[in-house]
Amino acid sequence: MAGFVPDWTLQRKGATDQARHQQKIRDALKQRLPDLITEDSILTADGGRVIRVPIRNLEEYKFRFDPWQGDRVGQDQGELTQGDILGQIPAPASGDKAGRGAGAPGEIPGIDYLEAEISIDDLAGMLFEDLGLPYLKPKMLSNIPRPTFQFKDISKRGLMGNLDKRRSLRENLLRHARQGKTGLGPWQPDDLRFKTWVNVPQEDNNAVVIAMRDISGSMGDFKKLMARTFAFWMLRFLRTKYESVEVVFIVHHTQAREVTEEEFFQLGESGGTKVSSAYELCWEVLQNRYPASQWNIYPVHFSDGDNWSDADNRRTVEFLEAMLPLVNVFGYAEIREGGYTSTLMTAFGTIRHPRFQVVTIGNKRDVYTALKKFFPRSPGDERA
Repeated sequence: MAGFVPDWTLQRKGATDQARHQQKIRDALKQRLPDLITEDSILTADGGRVIRVPIRNLEEYKFRFDPWQGDRVGQDQGELTQGDILGQIPAPASGDKAGRGAGAPGEIPGIDYLEAEISIDDLAGMLFEDLGLPYLKPKMLSNIPRPTFQFKDISKRGLMGNLDKRRSLRENLLRHARQGKTGLGPWQPDDLRFKTWVNVPQEDNNAVVIAMRDISGSMGDFKKLMARTFAFWMLRFLRTKYESVEVVFIVHHTQAREVTEEEFFQLGESGGTKVSSAYELCWEVLQNRYPASQWNIYPVHFSDGDNWSDADNRRTVEFLEAMLPLVNVFGYAEIREGGYTSTLMTAFGTIRHPRFQVVTIGNKRDVYTALKKFFPRSPGDERA
């Protein structure tokens, strides 16, 4: 038909709608991240496992006028103003509107839910999008060799595949020029030059995370779960997004000691609390093994703040203030059950330093908040 211009956007309608629907599912899942990352079934699942997450129905409602009322276009009678409430559906305090008790069959319509399938790895990817190691700087690592070979030298012997043709040609011309001849001449083995590689020291984003956990008797089941949950996602985030990251595990009650990763997660709770013992050991580890000139340093401490005495609080603050000029970020996560303020948190209240970050974990959703506060994504972080 002459003059007909097809609307090619209709050909892409299905793909566009599908992409929009997938994005809405993704947004709905991200809104549920604070709850999802603390689910026991997720924490113990393998990376490739697929889980089903219930989310609200994504149907979008719209007004549709009665097709048999052609003489109207939807206006009211002019008695309402902007912001007026047209009506509300009352929610019974217990049971349904027929007066039935809680748990009895009811008449009120329910809310439609969909089950979205997502792998643990994809869920972790959503979480890690907003995470990064703050203030990360390139550091020259000298005590752990990391071979980075580059062709930066020339040799008279080598593989023909590494032949430097330009330099070989130059040597041939120079040899004949010394003999009073011009131009190229017969080739000799001494004319050949080969590229050879050398091990060049390479700067990298070397980082160490010092994970400290309070295992005193006051750390109950909830506090223990919150500390382990945070540490689980922290380790997964570090090992997913960064190559040159080491983790040191420290636990403490009245005494502190360095432990393995398995012991860090499995050790039970007993004894009193001397927080300064952990900070003193952290200080010794940094001084002896991780100098600030070669490492980006991120200590993180989990505790309920119930320390042994004010004297030990002061000693803890002294070690903390000594470490702050050396670290990129020092994170303290206080896990509470109730609205009290601990003596340790009160002692930390006198510290005003931009690299000292404090967060309170009072429920499961706060784990997500703590992760984002301790490890905010820096602008330009290419790993995210």
